[in-house]
Amino acid sequence: MVEGLDNVIFVTEARPEDGSLDLLGLYEGVALTDRGQYGFGELPDRIILYREPLIAHAGGELDELREQIHITLVHEIAHFYGIDDEELHRLGWG
Repeated sequence: MVEGLDNVIFVTEARPEDGSLDLLGLYEGVALTDRGQYGFGELPDRIILYREPLIAHAGGELDELREQIHITLVHEIAHFYGIDDEELHRLGWG
């Protein structure tokens, strides 16, 4: 478990709404750095992994797919903690 990762669900979908193979994952929610307290009945944030783009990016290699899923999860969880794409790229998780 990741410390402080609360009220987040992880889901998979075939592709993003636009049908592209470019987006591997998505964080939907309000980053911890931008929110106050969650109240009763708040819907959880979502981290979505897109199956078809991940598989296409991995080129059919299982080890590459595992690695790309790991990178994508780290990237999207970082957004939950308020780390933006620029900082993620600087850290090598872009």
